[in-house]
Order: sequence, then C-alpha cells, then structure tokens
Amino acid sequence: EVVKSAGYDAIVPPSTPDGHHAAPNETSEAEQQRREEEYASQKRKFLIALALTIPVAVLGMGHAIPALRETLNFPGKAWIEMLLTIPVLFWAGREFFSGAWAAAKHRAADMNTLVAIGTLSAFVYSVVATVAPELLAPAARSTPAAGMASMNIDSMNMAASVYYEVAALIVTLILMGRLLEAKARSQTGGAIRALMGLQSKTARVERDGKEVDIPIENVLVGDVVLVRPGEKVPVDGEIVDGKSSLDESMLTGEPLPVEKKAGDVVIGATLNKTGAFRMRATKVGKDTVLQQIVRLVQEAQGSKAPIQKLADTVSGVFVPIVMCIAIATFVAWFIFGPVDTRLTFALIAFVSVLIIACPCALGLATPTAIMVGTGRGAQMGVLIKSAGALETAHKLTGIVLDKTGTITEGKPAVTDVIALTPQPRRPEGSRPRSGRGGVGAEVLPSARSAGEGPGVRESDLLRLVASAERGSEHPLGEAIVESARAKNLELSQPQNFNAVAGHGIEAEVDGQRVLIGNIKMMRDNNLAPDEAAAQRLASEGKTPMFVAVDGKFAGIIAVADPIKESSREAIAQLHALGLEVAMMTGDNRATAEAIARQVGIDRVLAEVLPDGKSAEIKKLQAEGKRVAMVGDGINDAPALAQADIGIAMGSGTDVAMEAADITLVRGDLRGVAASLALSKATIQNIKQNLFFAFIYNVLGIPLAAGVLYPFTGWLLSPIIASLAMALSSVSVIANALRLRSFKMKEAK
Repeated sequence: EVVKSAGYDAIVPPSTPDGHHAAPNETSEAEQQRREEEYASQKRKFLIALALTIPVAVLGMGHAIPALRETLNFPGKAWIEMLLTIPVLFWAGREFFSGAWAAAKHRAADMNTLVAIGTLSAFVYSVVATVAPELLAPAARSTPAAGMASMNIDSMNMAASVYYEVAALIVTLILMGRLLEAKARSQTGGAIRALMGLQSKTARVERDGKEVDIPIENVLVGDVVLVRPGEKVPVDGEIVDGKSSLDESMLTGEPLPVEKKAGDVVIGATLNKTGAFRMRATKVGKDTVLQQIVRLVQEAQGSKAPIQKLADTVSGVFVPIVMCIAIATFVAWFIFGPVDTRLTFALIAFVSVLIIACPCALGLATPTAIMVGTGRGAQMGVLIKSAGALETAHKLTGIVLDKTGTITEGKPAVTDVIALTPQPRRPEGSRPRSGRGGVGAEVLPSARSAGEGPGVRESDLLRLVASAERGSEHPLGEAIVESARAKNLELSQPQNFNAVAGHGIEAEVDGQRVLIGNIKMMRDNNLAPDEAAAQRLASEGKTPMFVAVDGKFAGIIAVADPIKESSREAIAQLHALGLEVAMMTGDNRATAEAIARQVGIDRVLAEVLPDGKSAEIKKLQAEGKRVAMVGDGINDAPALAQADIGIAMGSGTDVAMEAADITLVRGDLRGVAASLALSKATIQNIKQNLFFAFIYNVLGIPLAAGVLYPFTGWLLSPIIASLAMALSSVSVIANALRLRSFKMKEAK
C-alpha cells in the first residue's frame, strides 16, 4: 500500500497455504508473468498512441511539404489535432502524470516530472492558441520556423502556432522506448527462466511397493526415486543402486558427462544419459541445489552495487538542476529572443531541455548490467551472492588458495610407507639397498639409525596407524584407513583417541601408544625422527607423517593429494588477470613449496593452523592488498569471511559456501578466474553505460537550450530530443545485454 501510494508498482510473491513465501520458481514465474503483462500493456498503449499521433504529426508538420501546404490549411485543423492529442497525452501517457504527481506529493522530482511538465507545457500553449489565439497574437503573426524537427528556425512555417504534435510525438516516442526496455528487461531475466526450465515436472517414486509418477512438489526426503535413461534427475539425492553417466553441464558448465555409481551424490535437474538407477531423495523443494542457485541469483540481481550510489546521488540532484536550467532557458529566450517570436522560441527550448535531460538511461545503467552479469555467471556455474561482491571482485590484487580440495583433488592417497624393520644379516662385502619410498620399500639407512631398538614391518606400521586414524575425520587419516583396507589389513578399535590440532593425533592400539604427526609433535615428545627421509618425500610434493610407537620413532607414512588437472591452467589465468597468487596450507613448507612449483604459485603460506588462516588474510590486507580467499572446508569459513571476497568451491561444505561471496558450483579452480573476469567485464559495462548516460545529458542539454542558435540558426526540436532520450535508454540496455555472450579468455 505504501509503495503503491508513492507511485510505484509492487510485485507481491505468491504465498503458500501456511503463509510462507513461495518457492523461488513460483516467485520467478510471478515476476515473469508481471513482465509479460507489462510488455503487453506497453505495446497496446504504444500502438494506440502511434495510430493517433501519425495524423496529428501530418496535420502539424505537413505544411513543411509544399504539395500538402494548401491541402492541410483548412479551418478547424487545430481542433482536430487537440482532440487526437488528448487520449495520447492523458490516456497513453497517464503514467508520466501519475508518476510526477506521486513524486510531487513527496516533495521530489524524477524523470516523470520532466516529461509531464514538458508535454503539458506544449499542450497548454497549444490549447490557448486554439481557444484564444488573440492572447498570443504576436506569436501568431510571426512566421519563424518552429517546426518540430531539428532545424533552422527561419525555414519553418508557424502559421497555426500550435504544438500538439510535439506533445503527442514526445509521449509516443517515450512509450516506444519503454516498450523496447520492457522487451529487453524480459531478456535480462532469461538466466533465471533457463534455470527454472531445467527442473523436472514429475518424479517416479516407489510408494507402497508400486512405482507411481507424482508431481515434483510431492517428493519427500527419503523417497526412493527411479531415474531412467534420458530423464532428468528430479531432486537431489544419493544413488542406491545402478550406475550411469550424467550430464551436469546445465548447472556446472562442464561439458563432459560424469560417471555415477551407488553411493554417489546426484543433483536435481541434471540429465541422465545412459544407465538407469534408483536414488534416495536427500533434498527437495527449496533445499535443492537448483533452487538455492535460483535464490542466490535473484538476491544478487535485486541488490545494489556501490557504484550505483553515484547514479543515485546524481539522479537525486539532477532533476531539480535540469528544471532550473529549463526555467533559465525559457527566461533567457523570452528576454533576449526576437520580440515577435520570443514566446515560441522560449517554449521550444524549455520543452527540449526537459525532455532530453530525462535521466532514465542513468537509472538503467547499473541494474541492467548487474542482472545480465549475474545471470551469465549462473549459466557458467559461478554464483555471485551480491552486486557489492561483483564490484569488489574486479579490484582484487591478490588471491589465496587453500591447497586441499582447491588446488588438489581433496582425495589423498598413501604413496610411501617407510618402517624401521629388523634387517636380515648380509653377506660380508654386500651393500645395503636404499628404500625407494613405495609401500613395502625397505627402510632408508638414515631411518634405521634414527630409531631406538627393534622396529616394525611396513604392514604392521600401516595397520597400527590406520587403526589409530579410525577415530579421525582428517582427509589424510581417511586416506591411510582406505589404504589399509585395500590391503585387507585387520584394523583394531583405538582407545584414548586425542587429536592435537595442527600437529597430529595420539591413541592406544592393541595396548600400544601410537603417535602420528608432524616434526613438532615428535620433538615435543623428545623423539628424533628421520628428517632426511621426510625432506626427500616433501620435495616430491608428498606429505610425510612421522609415527612413534610406545615412545620410539617407528617410521614415516607419506600421503599425496593429486593436483587437479585444471589447477595449473587456472593459476595461469589468475596471473593473466594481474593477481598475485598465494597458497595456504597446514602442510610443512617443503611439501607446500614443491606443490607450488608444480602449479606456478607465487607465494606459499605453509604450516598454518586452522585457527590461523584468518590471521594470515589479515596480514596480507595489512600490506595494502585486496585479497580473495578460495576454500572449501569448514575451517576455511573464518578466512572466507575475513577476505575482501570469499570464494567457495561448490564441492565443499555448506558452511564455507554460506560464508563466501561467490560460490563455484563445479568446484573447478578455473571458475575463480572466470568469476573475476566476469566481475571486471560487468563493472566495465556499467561504467560504459554511466559514461554514455552522462555524456548524452552533458552534450544534449546545452544543445536543447539553444546555445548554437546564435551561430548556426539551429534549434533542437523537442521531438528529436524525445527520440534521442528514448534511444539512449535502449542503447544502455543493448550494451548490458552484450554480457550474455561473455566467455573466459584462454590464458596465454
């Protein structure tokens, strides 16, 4: 009610029976329906206005054509023009007057104010000239050129001295501009409609031992859903049995199908390519990935970028200034213009200034680019949470990448087991073999010299460590457990398990006290591990973990997390954008630097504990850098929030994605460069729009005011001013729509 009383339209999302807001798809459908209704209304008004304006224009301007001059010179012509103009002005153009009145009630002025005052001035002047021409006798006797096309005043016939065609053409041309804007705005929302179109309408579920097709809205968490080849996955879930390859390109942008098997997660709206499978629904309705993406895109498109404040500030003072300029122009022409034509000249210049200065292009410059940019990002699998994040992203000077799950696969595997094993007696003169670091490799000589007393075999060491790690949720621990199970080793249940944050773990396994951790943990327990072997493993990009059993150093287990195939290319793209790239990890420095060399990282932040990640970001910011943080884990959330821009990998945790400003649905590091490049392109687009809007007004207002008339005899017609104003708005939207074809450039 309050919004409508202020002169604006309000779109109220539909509500569910329980009073809650509707799902994003229903809200999107309501918005789309409203836009279609708006377009239909604008089209109807424009066509009717055009049909009435054409004869008005012919009657009003036809005298400039010699062949029509006598034909159109008949009594009552002005009355016909007035009757045709009234519905154009007060029915088709009613929105301008109602908007101006609503603004006036709140002691404000906007573009509707300028249009309303300009057209009403021309109309009232013409009515007076029609009803009581004697009041304007000096103007009626003159024959200056005040025709309504831009132009030499002295070449136009003004015998009738009415300007109905000005008022009618201005309204019709501006309606044409708004019609084109409405059409273009419907295209800016195409990304959300495309996303919503991906969702399946029905799902085949197992109910009471039968397979039934039900609407997607009726699927419940825990339902078993059947998906056949060629069908879309209806909701998010986990495959119970069966396997297939899924096309996830509509959400992630990744063109290659992804193989899925029992236990794998599937995302609703993705396309099942080959096999059939049964899945258990885990997320339905507004909780699905697709609906969350739609919600994020809607929120981003509805938010304001900081750069919008400039346009808002300018618009707030622009209209009053323009009105002052228009009044000053009228007064100057009325005082200094030719005596017989001063009122005519003053009116033309006054109306032209008001019309050409309408700041609609200024108001469209930012929101249209934001809508198209964030929509394009969603199509690329890049979810930008707000317009503010979009603007900040292009100002970054540095970026910090978490190692595990971001640069690497996040699925580490055991590569080396080096145990202090009792060595068999060698024949005299024979040389010992040095271990190569593989599972089952013989211990390095240095490792044996570092031990105390008899050691354990590799399989025993792996079994002890895997048993201890059964109580750990750390990815490295899980890798060790998986390796032991793959070798069919029988694991024991650990007792007195204790995780020492950032250092390792300790536990009792089969009555033996087992310590697993880094060099600091060993030293804190007065142990002397084999640092030379660890250094060699670290130089190969592996993470060595020292193991002690019953207070004695027992060996080393090395784990490596494979680097993602896309990481090197992604980091090259970030360098191409002019960013300093750093890697943050809890790994030892040697391992971290080895990985950094492989992918081209500039700076390494190694041995950082989980609670120290945020502090490292602060240090970089203290150096004057604008920093982005890229991560995927719960322990990355504080750093993501601290960074100027937080970027979460979609393959990570919900906590990380909630703390981030940008989420990469695909979990591909190349999406980081794409998001930053898209940010830069969008802000450039906004600046282009603002420049064109400003330069249009800066150049157009003096021209409309008649500054060139004393030198050239040319005065801008209000009709040409209205056409230019309408086309300027359309050009701004057309420029914004260029972002729909944005593509990430390949790194050189």
